[in-house]
Amino acid sequence: MAGLRVPAIHVFLAHARHKAGQWRKGLSGAALGAVQTCRRLLPNRQIGVVDVSARTYEKSRFDCGGTPTLSRLVQPVIGSPTNMRRPLSARHLRFVKVTSARWQRRAIFLLGGIAVGAVAVALAVLADWAQLAFAVLVAKWHYASLVVTPLGFALSVFLTRRFFPNSQGSGIPQAIAARQLTDHAARGRLVSIRIAIGKVLLTLLGLLCGASAGREGPTVQVGASIMFAIGRMSPRRQPGLILAGAAAGVAAAFNTPLAGIVFGIEEMSRAFEARTSGLIIAAVIAAGLTSLALVGNYAYFGSSPTMLRNVIDWLAVPLCGVAGGLAGGLFSRIVIMMARGLPGRFGRALKRHPIAAALACGLGVALCGLASGDMIYGTGYAQVKAALESATPLPWYFGLLKLAATAFSAISGIPGGIFSPSLAVGAGLGINVAHLFPNAPLGAIILLGMVSYFAGVVQAPITAFVIVTEMTDNHAMVVPLMAAALIAYATSRLVCPEGIYHALAKGFLRMDSDKVAAR
Repeated sequence: MAGLRVPAIHVFLAHARHKAGQWRKGLSGAALGAVQTCRRLLPNRQIGVVDVSARTYEKSRFDCGGTPTLSRLVQPVIGSPTNMRRPLSARHLRFVKVTSARWQRRAIFLLGGIAVGAVAVALAVLADWAQLAFAVLVAKWHYASLVVTPLGFALSVFLTRRFFPNSQGSGIPQAIAARQLTDHAARGRLVSIRIAIGKVLLTLLGLLCGASAGREGPTVQVGASIMFAIGRMSPRRQPGLILAGAAAGVAAAFNTPLAGIVFGIEEMSRAFEARTSGLIIAAVIAAGLTSLALVGNYAYFGSSPTMLRNVIDWLAVPLCGVAGGLAGGLFSRIVIMMARGLPGRFGRALKRHPIAAALACGLGVALCGLASGDMIYGTGYAQVKAALESATPLPWYFGLLKLAATAFSAISGIPGGIFSPSLAVGAGLGINVAHLFPNAPLGAIILLGMVSYFAGVVQAPITAFVIVTEMTDNHAMVVPLMAAALIAYATSRLVCPEGIYHALAKGFLRMDSDKVAAR
């Protein structure tokens, strides 16, 4: 092998002497020419050239005082081809690591979205079965609710406090609080697979007992819990994962992908996060496609082409906005006040005996159900859809009794949401307002009542009109719904200065800080 190298070195040196003047001036072209000559004269298996570029030559020139050496331009390779493998530089390793982490994060969001969509569809189907079973029971025995509902509430609260703490209520405040916490273990106490399982089972138990509750809020906490569990592979992105799980839960629960995204931005984070917005949208799309694959495309309340026709009809917009804002603000204030605890001896008694309080709340729901003719149990979905499709007005007391039953269910401590019941209360409110506008389309006034009351409760006007628009597939009512939602939002803040979800989330944050202080 040494004999083969000598002629190559002689040729190289002779060529280099001929170009000596140009070498001293720092011109890389001559050096490249010499190396190319050496390449032509020797087989590839005897000589290997490493990075003979102008940049390499300039580096070697500076390293050697202006004169590059043979070893810096030509390196002998024994028994290896010219295209030899070199170890990756630190820059290349860093690039590979960053790219791998990026795709891993994207895969987590997509897989989490698919899982949330599947669970949301399963919960929707099971919730319908639970409501149907209770309806069959009440049809066979009219007064069954006086026994089943209170006992079911008491059992649900016992199981919640004993086995699934922090699963009570809607579930959205827990997801909001989990995003604001920085400790991983503290987040796990609010969103976890165990809580998700308990949330699903106890929400179904509540509906099976006739509670005026919805499944959409629980789906948000379940979605956040699933994302949190999957996100353990990428712990740095937990806040974004929880937000994506909540948004995907809303999108899959109502088949409203746009509302899911808006809900995540307006209500969950109350800010636009450019770094995670794309991943959140990807999770929502994955959840939406999973829902479409399992149950098909549908509008939650069916398609409603109704619209306001003249100036007189438009007077219903501010009227519904003010009425819905006042009623929604009053409902939120009651729930927040009961969650924080009433002052005096009565408040202390309720806190010491939560199961007895749940029993009393269940009895209140049962009495409301009997007074309404068994119309206020469950989500209220069937009653609202029938009123929109057939333009048949509900009884004037439906909205009031549904509001009272939903308040009893919310303050009892059982797991269950307020999304669908709030829309049902708003529909009843709209029907009452429609009596003042006999010539206006009933469906349009019902939609105004729904968006107004919902915006008054959650104080998220954009989410309110987007979700009602998508649920009814009615784009002709977008502008009136926007106006009514904004009026209701402003009115609600006069009664309740803070939105219900964020006010309740502060309670969970306070509980966590108290636990930390106790340590």
